Amino acid sequence: MTPTAPTPVLEAARLTKRYGRVTALDAVDLQVRPGAIGLLGPNGAGKTTLMKCLLQLQPITDGHARLLGRDVAREGRELRKLVGFAPEQDCHIPRMVGCEYVTYCAQLCGLTFQAARQRAHEMLDFVGMGQERYREIGTYSTGMKQRVKLAQAIVHDPQIVFLDEPTNGLDPKGRVQILELVHTLWREHGISVVLSSHLLHDVDQICDQIIIIAQGRVLVHDTLENLKARRRGTAEVVLAHRQNDFLTACQRRQWPCDASPNGRLRVDHGGTDVTPVLELLREIQLVPLEIVPSPNVLEETFLHALETSHATA
Repeated sequence: MTPTAPTPVLEAARLTKRYGRVTALDAVDLQVRPGAIGLLGPNGAGKTTLMKCLLQLQPITDGHARLLGRDVAREGRELRKLVGFAPEQDCHIPRMVGCEYVTYCAQLCGLTFQAARQRAHEMLDFVGMGQERYREIGTYSTGMKQRVKLAQAIVHDPQIVFLDEPTNGLDPKGRVQILELVHTLWREHGISVVLSSHLLHDVDQICDQIIIIAQGRVLVHDTLENLKARRRGTAEVVLAHRQNDFLTACQRRQWPCDASPNGRLRVDHGGTDVTPVLELLREIQLVPLEIVPSPNVLEETFLHALETSHATA
């Protein structure tokens, strides 16, 4: 028997949102399967508006949307028990103690006080909060606030969680820690994650599906694996000397090749791996310092999508 495709966790049909004369979402169509989903776009692209419309935090102007197979307009109250959300802006109650705040959020999602308190401490353990949970949130560092925000988003064991810029304001170590926590949500606990970010590296690290949005329109929706497969014919080569010899040899083979600002030589060789590049280097008797296959796939896809969008606007 042919396995059936999983039910989409997120669907949109001609989803439109206008603020007066400004169109924030322009007839968005999406069908997204369960997984770790990266929602990419520049500031003002419509990422947060899309999430808020799906969560019924903003009314939809036109079109339809479904989460977990349910109509968000008609079943919003029931959906809130199955969906988590960590907004970009702080959503804390400053004078409230951390564990009390997460307990309160669990109660808002329908848990009894006893169950909410137990789950709150379990989730605060999960996000790495120790004795800080007994301090007022107003005294927390940015990193601790992001951890509490993540804890409240998953305290009720949702099926899907929306995270809006969860690494904002964090130092490199804090970013890595938060991303590792987010990564385990899908990989180990089966909670689908929609990670909204303008940081390509964050999305590349943990997401298996990519949605790129700009000017309120979806420009790209595909798996990261498919995007990388399309760019397997590219490589970056680092040489200590004789860069011009390499460029000339690439021209003879009609391989587009140019020098990047960082000094790397980027070549489109058309192969499935870097074997053609290695053969060429042997032919001209050059030993590379480094060869990077299919570099910066997500960045290239993102920039190309934005350029196309501006050209057709």
